[in-house]
Amino acid sequence: MMDFLTLSELNALVADCIKDNFPDTYWVIAETSDVRVNQSGHCYLELIEKSQLTGAVVAKARSYIWNQTFRMLKPLFEEKTGQSFGSGLKILIKAVVDFHPNYGYGINILDIDPAYTLGETQLRRQQILNQLKEEGVLEMNKELPMPLTPQRIAVITSATAAGYEDFLAQLHHNPQGFVFYPKLFPAVMQGEQTESAILSALDQIFAHVELFDVVAIVRGGGATSDLAAFDSYLTAAACAQFPLPVITGIGHERDDTVLDMVAHYKAKTPTAVADYLIHCMATIHEQLLDTESSIHEKAKERLSLAADELRNLTFSLQHKSLNLIEKNHSSLELIQMDLKNRCMQLLSTHQHQLTKWESVIQLSSPQYILAKGYSITRFNGKALKSTNVLRPGDQIETQFREGTLKSVVVSG
Repeated sequence: MMDFLTLSELNALVADCIKDNFPDTYWVIAETSDVRVNQSGHCYLELIEKSQLTGAVVAKARSYIWNQTFRMLKPLFEEKTGQSFGSGLKILIKAVVDFHPNYGYGINILDIDPAYTLGETQLRRQQILNQLKEEGVLEMNKELPMPLTPQRIAVITSATAAGYEDFLAQLHHNPQGFVFYPKLFPAVMQGEQTESAILSALDQIFAHVELFDVVAIVRGGGATSDLAAFDSYLTAAACAQFPLPVITGIGHERDDTVLDMVAHYKAKTPTAVADYLIHCMATIHEQLLDTESSIHEKAKERLSLAADELRNLTFSLQHKSLNLIEKNHSSLELIQMDLKNRCMQLLSTHQHQLTKWESVIQLSSPQYILAKGYSITRFNGKALKSTNVLRPGDQIETQFREGTLKSVVVSG
């Protein structure tokens, strides 16, 4: 029958082997990453080593500082170095090598030399920030105005990242129902290709920059050591000078990368980025509602004032109209009286004139003349004014006051 070992037996052999071959304590130089402290006060972290040529991580090891030791080391380290104990520190540690049957290989830190104050990552970050500041681009993206309605979002992340799905879900299911238009520009978000992938995505967005309001660079969780690409000078410089506001959600609660520091706004997670964009929309929405309410109230006030003015004008108009009518009525009575007098005067004058004309007409009338004893002789219906037109035998007619007489001309 084949001999075999259980996993626990194999782990026990490995543990014994490590204890036998690494019985002493060792001073080790490493960089801290993913530092965290649990409720019991134990500090868990990852120790990393990076290549001096490429900056890539070449070694990792799980490490821990037990509660009693950490309570002594942490305040001493912070007092000596003037900074908080956390990720990105280059430290010199005194440690023992350990192998736990359940948790595997680990390094138990017993002491820290405070002489190593800044880790390689932190120092490199500061050097990049100083360079960007000297070039005058460190604050450029922060100084861009945030669009009032950042709805058209160019998203740089991995298409399969869980953080991207969380980002979309948070964005599309916002309680206010704001509409967003995210466009994915796929990029590797960990590993050596991250820097070139992000730069390529930025180039693609820049080619159509007028179609977008903001750029969101997001990634899900992961070890702090995987954030090296976001401490790249090229990535930070490209984002700092990008013509659209850049929003990042790439780190952990305890990590700030150079990219975070140059971005227009830094959020901790993809969901927090979505919340920020929703907040921007909510802010302008509230402002519009306040403006609408203000316009409504001011319109009501103006209408009320206008109504009061209209009532006052109506009353004034009525009052002035009555006064004017009364005044004009008196004037009309005077004019009417004057007109009547003038008409009577004119009628009297014309009546007198007519009477005179009537007398003249009566004195000139044939009846009046006939009454005086005169007569009118007519020939062919016309009054005769001379006998020269008559011939013997012509018949003439003579009118008297009373009656007419027909005669025949005997001689002329």
